[in-house]
Amino acid sequence: MVYHSSFVDEEGITKACGCPLLPLKSHIKGPAPVSNKDKLLIYLTLYINVALKRLEGCRTLAEGTKAIINLGLEKVPVPGEPGFPFGGLFALPPSQREAELFRNYLKQIREETSGRLLRCAYRPNGTPNKWWLAFAKRKFMNIIVP
Repeated sequence: MVYHSSFVDEEGITKACGCPLLPLKSHIKGPAPVSNKDKLLIYLTLYINVALKRLEGCRTLAEGTKAIINLGLEKVPVPGEPGFPFGGLFALPPSQREAELFRNYLKQIREETSGRLLRCAYRPNGTPNKWWLAFAKRKFMNIIVP
């Protein structure tokens, strides 16, 4: 958890796996409260990198949308499960209920991010925006994305 965050000691913030379920500016239904402020999480930065890798070979918006939908259908690992990239940053869930709450939160923020990313990664005419897709070649925190 970020120690200098204004949400560290705030009452009424639900936490799952030691991570506050912060307000999210989204129309997607899920456990995150609605917010008017923009928030950025380390998890989303890695997810954007993963999504850009999937979009790298897609030549049209339709192909990219299909790739992102397939990414969204994959099981989202939570702390303590194989495949979760930030094991040291998040606490293990004390119960299955909290693990599912955190999984649903991650699904919600991934879905919202996917929609926003598609609008950036493809031009209005449906062709790839090479400037955005060039970031697929970069590693985030030296994590190799398959």
